[in-house]
Amino acid sequence: MSALSIRNLSHRYGLTDVLAGVDLDLRAGETLALVGPSGCGKSTLLHIVAGLLTPSEGVMRSGFQGVSCVFQEPRLMPWKTGLDNIALGLKAQRVPKAARRERAAGLGRRMGLSIDDLLKFPHELSGGMQSRVSLARALAPRPDVLLLDEPFSALDIGLKAELYGMLAEQVKRHRTAVLMITHDLMEAVRLADRVVMMAPGPGRLVREFAFSTPEAERSSAWVYGTAADLMRFDEVRIGFGLAEGGVPPAEPRDSVRHSGCGV
Repeated sequence: MSALSIRNLSHRYGLTDVLAGVDLDLRAGETLALVGPSGCGKSTLLHIVAGLLTPSEGVMRSGFQGVSCVFQEPRLMPWKTGLDNIALGLKAQRVPKAARRERAAGLGRRMGLSIDDLLKFPHELSGGMQSRVSLARALAPRPDVLLLDEPFSALDIGLKAELYGMLAEQVKRHRTAVLMITHDLMEAVRLADRVVMMAPGPGRLVREFAFSTPEAERSSAWVYGTAADLMRFDEVRIGFGLAEGGVPPAEPRDSVRHSGCGV
């Protein structure tokens, strides 16, 4: 049974339909990537899962107890040190001060931050360090589900690789479910167990790809080759502006699932 189940979900802002007929499942320990052009409702769907929006129609059932979010911008509290930013969720869980600072410091060190870094305020940290603090803050409460809204898009390749590894460790250690938004197809292929392509007008799921190769066994060659294989599909090419025409309406879920992807 899925820990998160969404059926026939639709949402509108005023008279504008943003999402229509969305069916989605997410299980513990699974990473699911939503990919698609701007304006197809990815962030709206993420906000609904986070409980920040109530859908106009549809049913969402979730067995997840804790939810954390990481955004493209770190969104750190400027008046708190890196250490206290990481500990925010622990404070909300009423973890005693000494224990939460110890856990926050340990997580910060695993993120490659020294104690001197952790005692600095956000404006004293580089962009990469702020991103590390932001991810550590989301992971500290040990959430059941982690929602990622393009948190790696502005980072350099080396830092991305480091944070990918830290994310994979979290998923493996705590069976955290991850729902992520990305415009980077190779990032989705590298990290996700399933990739769902979305299309706008209104936002809907048009194709799903599932991978049998474990994340830990995905070499760079595998990632590049698989991403190239996915680009053969019209829904993917059109979604990335590489082909003309319109994306067809969403098909029944069983018919859009594609397990092989040529790999």
